[in-house]
Amino acid sequence: MAGPLPEIVICALTISCIGTIYIFSHIFQGALSAIGHGVTLHRTEYTWVFKLSINCFGYACIFIPGILIHKYVRKTKYLERCGTGCFPSVVSRCFGESELEKPLDSALKNDVDSSRSNTRELFLLLCCFTGLMGSYLTWGLLQEKVMTQTYENESGNKAHFKDSQFLVFVNRILAFIASGVYIMITRQPRHRSPIYKYSFCSFSNILSAWCQYEALKYVSFPMQVLAKSCKIIPVMIMGKVVSRSKYEYYEYFTAAMISSGMVFFMLGSADDSKEKTVNTISGIVLLASYIVFDSFTSNWQGALFTSYSMSSVQMMCGVNLFSCLFTGLSLVQQGGFVESIQFMMDYPKFIMDCLLLSISSTAGQFFIYFTIATFGPVLFTIITTLRQGIAILLSCLVYQHHINSLGITGIVIVFTAVFLRVYCKQRLRKIRNRVESFKTRSAV
Repeated sequence: MAGPLPEIVICALTISCIGTIYIFSHIFQGALSAIGHGVTLHRTEYTWVFKLSINCFGYACIFIPGILIHKYVRKTKYLERCGTGCFPSVVSRCFGESELEKPLDSALKNDVDSSRSNTRELFLLLCCFTGLMGSYLTWGLLQEKVMTQTYENESGNKAHFKDSQFLVFVNRILAFIASGVYIMITRQPRHRSPIYKYSFCSFSNILSAWCQYEALKYVSFPMQVLAKSCKIIPVMIMGKVVSRSKYEYYEYFTAAMISSGMVFFMLGSADDSKEKTVNTISGIVLLASYIVFDSFTSNWQGALFTSYSMSSVQMMCGVNLFSCLFTGLSLVQQGGFVESIQFMMDYPKFIMDCLLLSISSTAGQFFIYFTIATFGPVLFTIITTLRQGIAILLSCLVYQHHINSLGITGIVIVFTAVFLRVYCKQRLRKIRNRVESFKTRSAV
């Protein structure tokens, strides 16, 4: 039975780290403001470096105390010596891994095996595709509305909302609450993963979104297309690094076909009359970072699903918990909460738009985590890539934009690759079943 000293040390580490980081954050922001009152920084190509540095101070308030507490818990063997109570229970859930080696429940195994029939798999795939399409097309429209609309209050004052990080926080807090309520009212598999492991994919998810938005200021449309359409291959490479995944040759081949087909289609349907941003080193670095972080996110989540067999809703709850902490502390340090709440009070119409945006984002997250848990990160990436293409195709049909021969060629390549992937998967499954059946008969 451990005394109160470990609890005191853990609390002291947390408070001292957060306090120190908060002080350094204000010193850093003050130094940036003092350099020409921010004029020089806003004109340079590398403004994003300073923005990212300020955001990272908020993220460090989670990571640095977490690393120190994790090392302290391991070194002192606190989990083995602690007693019962609220504080030891919280520390154990955050850092304990005692459940890792226990076998899966037989009921869970049977549920997973029975769900892999061809008919059910096709039905689930269509549900995931439809859900992702509907929720995120809606989310995209609402996001554009919130970030571009001019809000007007009863006094006739007009303003734009500019703090995208506050929108991310609101989206994540609603998703966290919704997933938490769902877990409490439904039967879930026993949770086995240490909670701190959700922080890695949460952090990479936030950074990938931030890099994507920031890169739009520094790269041209063709470069954006190339990055977004070629994510499948980096996701597969990251899968081999993170979870030692193995892929068949046809999977690499069809991934390359889908990527090239999407590039042809998007370039063939682009509006050349639009002004294009000149590609810069900052834009290339941000796009590369976006691809790396985005590839890591889905693969880390896939690895957690495989290792701990949690449900998709448990994954959603854990990731959004850390996303709320990351964005919330960053907003506190930068004063974003005060400004955003004041904007809500001045422009009440923004509240409803923000709520609708969060609802669509939450619905989309349910489909995202279910898709990754059921089909893996690679197929999820293929669905999201096709979603971008279908969104552009619908736009072309509705607004009668021209699609040239390059775009039509891209459509043919993409659908050929998708059908080829399905055919090869089914054929390979039949061959393996025949081999297993032959081995069984030979053994008898």
